[in-house]
Amino acid sequence: MAHLQRKLSSRHIAMIAIGGTIGSGLFVASGTAIHIAGPGGALLAYAIMGVMIYFLMHSLGEMSTLIPTTGSFCEYATSFVDPAFGFAMSYNYWLNWSVTTAAELSAASLIMHTWIPSYSFSFWAILFFFLILALNFVPVHLYGELQYWLSAVKVVAVMMFLIIGLILIFGGFDRTPIDVTNWKIEGAPFHDGWIGFFSVLMVAGFAFQGTEIFGISAGETKNPSQNIPKAVHTIFWRILLFYILSMGVISFLIPYTNPLLINASTTDIGASPFTLVFRMAHLPFAEWAMTLVVLLALLSAANSSVYTAARTLWHIAEEGNGPRFFTKTFRKTGIPVPALLLSAVISGVVFLSSSIGEGKVFFWLLNISSLTGFIAWFGIALCHYRFRRAYVLQGKDLSKLRYFAKGFPYGPLFALGLTCFVVLGQGMNAFLTQSLNLDNLIGTYIGLPVFLACYLGYKIVHRTKLIPLKKCKF
Repeated sequence: MAHLQRKLSSRHIAMIAIGGTIGSGLFVASGTAIHIAGPGGALLAYAIMGVMIYFLMHSLGEMSTLIPTTGSFCEYATSFVDPAFGFAMSYNYWLNWSVTTAAELSAASLIMHTWIPSYSFSFWAILFFFLILALNFVPVHLYGELQYWLSAVKVVAVMMFLIIGLILIFGGFDRTPIDVTNWKIEGAPFHDGWIGFFSVLMVAGFAFQGTEIFGISAGETKNPSQNIPKAVHTIFWRILLFYILSMGVISFLIPYTNPLLINASTTDIGASPFTLVFRMAHLPFAEWAMTLVVLLALLSAANSSVYTAARTLWHIAEEGNGPRFFTKTFRKTGIPVPALLLSAVISGVVFLSSSIGEGKVFFWLLNISSLTGFIAWFGIALCHYRFRRAYVLQGKDLSKLRYFAKGFPYGPLFALGLTCFVVLGQGMNAFLTQSLNLDNLIGTYIGLPVFLACYLGYKIVHRTKLIPLKKCKF
């Protein structure tokens, strides 16, 4: 039987991670975040989440370099925590990216239908679905190259935004230099106090989701002991440039009271803070250019989502937790075709659910997907904490690690605490309103019972226990 092929370079896996992260969450939702929490609240929320992601990716880098596997933290959960935990992590992560694919394709189709209304939404949805499916059938090194260039477009867009934004801040294009008016508007810099800040903490978390994808690609990476650390080392600069500096530029140039930010959506590119900043510089092509960039960002994210879903399902079957049929790969390219097709079918079914019950099923599935991202981060932090403790307890030399994560044990512990805080507090707004919206509350937390059902079901059937640190296998 053929297996996955190690043909991805460090630049490929770095861009695959970027492709799964930088999307409408940065280009559009950043404006919504500033509207909710004000410039100070939004910037602080993104900075705190960025610190957590920095430590988490170093944790994943340490484990992925020593044990490069397509199962990534799902396999580490089985090896260093509990097989039941690994089982639940795997299926929830697979569902996460299958659902996310449908969401990204839906948003991309809406953009094209708005842009070219002569073609129906369904036409664009079907076209993009088969396009993304076809791209995932190419050999993995070509897939990595394609994702590299798709992601490069987004990187160039962000860099152009930062350059023009900084010129505006320092007095270019006939503006007042270093104008802090937006930070002095009533309610700023922390609009709506702690509630606003907390709400944006969740928005920021969702914007960062996908950074961990490089761990999944470790099983197809050439020379992982060298290439994974190279990819991890770029994380700090990605977080600083793409998120923190972008939020800083937006906070100085666009007041949180700007009415365009209030109703911003994925298809309303004119309300994107990126578009608004380009307009301030009197660049007439701003809206057209940002529409194209956001469209490519969504397609790139969908491409990463299908890739990740297929590899996760392949790993589930490889571990014996799914039908062996899904371990089959195409001999010449190493593409897990059955796993890829089923993941695509699930995405299609999820997409169709948007028309059932006024979209309530689709809303619930999207919430399962969003919550699963935080569960995955919790799992990474827990796995690394036990991984390092087991490594030391078994008398292994830390200097022998091929990559040494920074901040242990404080980094993983910080991530554990913050993910729990964000997940449990997601429904806080539902309790703070005078009338409790039960549908929204169920939709917010529905991912937790799904995860617990997988965990407890496996545990009851197989009677697994927490693995003692001395028996963890490396």
